[in-house]
Amino acid sequence: MRPSEYRQDKSPAVRPRDAATLILVRHDDNAPRILMGKRHAGHKFMPNKYVFPGGRVDRADSRITPARDLSPPVQRQLMDRMRGGRPTQARARSYALAAVRETFEETGLVVGAANQDAPPKSRHADWNAYFQQGALPDLSKFRMVARAITPPYRTRRFDTRFFIGDASAILSDMHDTGGASGELLDLHWLTITEARDLELPNITRAVLAEVEARLVEPAKANRRPVPFIYFRGAKPVQDKIAP
Repeated sequence: MRPSEYRQDKSPAVRPRDAATLILVRHDDNAPRILMGKRHAGHKFMPNKYVFPGGRVDRADSRITPARDLSPPVQRQLMDRMRGGRPTQARARSYALAAVRETFEETGLVVGAANQDAPPKSRHADWNAYFQQGALPDLSKFRMVARAITPPYRTRRFDTRFFIGDASAILSDMHDTGGASGELLDLHWLTITEARDLELPNITRAVLAEVEARLVEPAKANRRPVPFIYFRGAKPVQDKIAP
């Protein structure tokens, strides 16, 4: 690990920034496969680690109108203990929209519903590029599978919501990642077993276990509480968000 990833003095902990991740699952093989990639070596946060596509929430995300909204249970889960003011559905929606945008940016894959009308416009270049693919975000089948806040001893911290979505929502060729930004390298569809053999951040490994539990018993998935992992000082806490 790079020393710059950790606080070296007694300065106050960095405030976590909102972030979101999308775990896409394929069911067209003998075993479910998930999309993961390797973070570029030049990243200051978790370089060379394998992760799911995702990144920070942008202000533009809250201004995007999806084709279909989040389900009420997922909205409620996202608003549970929402930091930074009064919880709102608009902010909850922005997390899922950020996951769609970041997935498009990092992988080149277009996740959403086909749009036959004129594409909307945004001040954000990546949203404009997404809309030009003839797509609108469809959040209706996303499920929240975890939430995690980076430990306070890190120099970069994120309050990340992890979503799971089916690869059938990909409008583009799911094997064509030629439009990826290069932030994630070595993009592959992996079985859970294959993913476990990679160099993973601890939180990614924990979320992977939750994803596996949901895939093994899909009938019970929507009744599972959502793990919420954060820290009190240097001590990790695993709480739960009600299903």
